Amino acid sequence: MIELRFHGRGGQGAVIASELLAQAAFLEGKFPQSFPFFGVERRGAPVTAYTRIDVKPIGVRTSVTEPDIVVVLDAGLMRSIRVAAGLKRRGLLLVNTDGVVSGLDAKVAARIATVDATAIALAQGLGSRSTPIVNTAVLGALARASEIVSLDSVLQAIERFVPAKQEANMEAARLAYREVKVPEVVAA
Repeated sequence: MIELRFHGRGGQGAVIASELLAQAAFLEGKFPQSFPFFGVERRGAPVTAYTRIDVKPIGVRTSVTEPDIVVVLDAGLMRSIRVAAGLKRRGLLLVNTDGVVSGLDAKVAARIATVDATAIALAQGLGSRSTPIVNTAVLGALARASEIVSLDSVLQAIERFVPAKQEANMEAARLAYREVKVPEVVAA
């Protein structure tokens, strides 16, 4: 089983990203599970969402505390939240950033992938400068960095389940798939 944890801010699409990933996995014949955790429900507040994917039915129904993959939709969260807490050794940390990842615990031994999902989303007209909607771009990057689902399945999920700006969202996923930077494992 692969377990993922998404960290974002209200309005960025972290919950929808989790759900779309589950739909993409389902389209591939896998067994997914997706659910959010809300603290304060307001735009800009931290949001956490979880996804599990397996080749057999999933029985566990708890939050993900030891994820294989952590996806960060807003790098600014790393200053106040330990986003990599519990991340499995040699796991994947995917961060939406236009620069270097900072604010991580020095003990994190994971592949750290980066993509400028904000620039991609804004170029596609997804959201606004103050609240870019980066979820589909992040999913495109995740498809390449993790290979847990194909880009084609992500695009199909967007086409089936995203009611607005489908072509812009699909293009954001395609661009992020091409532009994600995935270095080797960082040794701790």
